[in-house]
Amino acid sequence: MLTYQIENDLSVAEFRAVLIASTLGERRPIDEPERLHKMLEHANLIVTARDEGKLIGVSRSLSDFAFCTYLSDLAVDVAYQHQGIGTELIRQTKLASPQAKLILLSAPKAIGYYPKIGMTRHEYCFFVDRVEELEG
Repeated sequence: MLTYQIENDLSVAEFRAVLIASTLGERRPIDEPERLHKMLEHANLIVTARDEGKLIGVSRSLSDFAFCTYLSDLAVDVAYQHQGIGTELIRQTKLASPQAKLILLSAPKAIGYYPKIGMTRHEYCFFVDRVEELEG
């Protein structure tokens, strides 16, 4: 039986395991436990999916619960994908911050997924990786 809940005290070990099992670990610092710890410590909305207690999915977000929720990690174990778990994690995240606009940056492999579940693509997005890239 699948259960969904808010778990803002998720362990680094479980988080790392689901990142690896989902392939999101390819783009996350899975070999840097201190960074993973900070990622969890500073997130303020973590929704999990569990099957008989086993962590099989996670939605990790930062939210002000009033205007914007940034969903920074959506990971579902590949053995559980294509069952609506990712969609439900997003739905539970939105329900936890109903007034806030939910925003995310898609992994390249997932670009086609989000429009299929009803999310709107936005053409304006900017980012900077290193402060040295800023001019002025």
